Amino acid sequence: MTMKQAKLAAVVVASLGALLAAPAHAGKTLDGIKARGQVICGVNTGLAGFSAADSNGKWTGLDVDVCRAIAAAVLNDGEKVKYVPLNAQARFTALQSGEIDILSRNTTFTLTRDASLGMHQTAVTYYDGQGFMVPVKSKIKSAKQLKGQTVCVQSGTTTEKNLTDYSKAAGLGVKPVVFEKVEAATGAYFAGRCIAYTTDASGLASVRNKEAKNPDEHVILPELISKEPLGPMVRRGDDEWFAMVKWVIYGLLEAEEYGITSANVDDLKTNSKDPVIGRILGSTEDTGKLLGLDKEWMARAVKTTGNYGEIFERNVGPNSPLKLPRGANNLWNKGGQMYAFPVR
Repeated sequence: MTMKQAKLAAVVVASLGALLAAPAHAGKTLDGIKARGQVICGVNTGLAGFSAADSNGKWTGLDVDVCRAIAAAVLNDGEKVKYVPLNAQARFTALQSGEIDILSRNTTFTLTRDASLGMHQTAVTYYDGQGFMVPVKSKIKSAKQLKGQTVCVQSGTTTEKNLTDYSKAAGLGVKPVVFEKVEAATGAYFAGRCIAYTTDASGLASVRNKEAKNPDEHVILPELISKEPLGPMVRRGDDEWFAMVKWVIYGLLEAEEYGITSANVDDLKTNSKDPVIGRILGSTEDTGKLLGLDKEWMARAVKTTGNYGEIFERNVGPNSPLKLPRGANNLWNKGGQMYAFPVR
């Protein structure tokens, strides 16, 4: 290498170092959020445990808490969220058109959605799989017994496509009864128009708990016929906003892994000597500047919603009305698939 080349290389390295150390620009989506003072979050029209509004219009659920955590991180207040209820057909258009900032609506990550809809899939917030619910009195014990039977399903979903694929592969000749709205599909099932209802297993538990006159009269069959990694989506074209959403979710997972809860976050921020906890809570390092946020972005998120484990337990876990096991949604070091990228 000549002296001239060496000097040029040194300039390049120095420039790269300066870029890496520089605070990130917030991005146009966050600029818009700050101007209006709220995050606009697309959610389900009503799926207990994930996103549902009570009689006073208060939204709760796992997907709702993700939006609250993001609002706490970027706006310093987890209540600064506007919830837009969307059906399956309208959800992607709402995000593409800019009607919402984030789609947090039990939506499956797939290649087609990632590559062709102008959206980014962020991080998985719930690992699910499609199943079937049938009346106990039907005496059906396995999905293989659905040969020639009617199955209620919502149109415009991966659920509908999975049902068709499964029926063909297993030679069942299932007869789908298709409805545009989930309320119509579940209503038809409970009215006896179909022998079975199919959706994600978490959705089956939610519907059985919320809509069945007697939940004990319906059983969820053991087979799962698909992989359904669910999580928020954002529009392409704003890498800064994509990074913020993704890292808030990873931060909630790492908070659980390191024992940071909504109850102890303030104490740990002041007294913990663990360097990882210091990074997450902003007491020893400022990771927020790399995202266009302040150093306590993650501390606020955890204080608002709790860590991922707290969110899961409160909304869908064994002690919630849905009583879903942690299963695949446990942390990686506890036998599950939840593995956060490191906040550092």
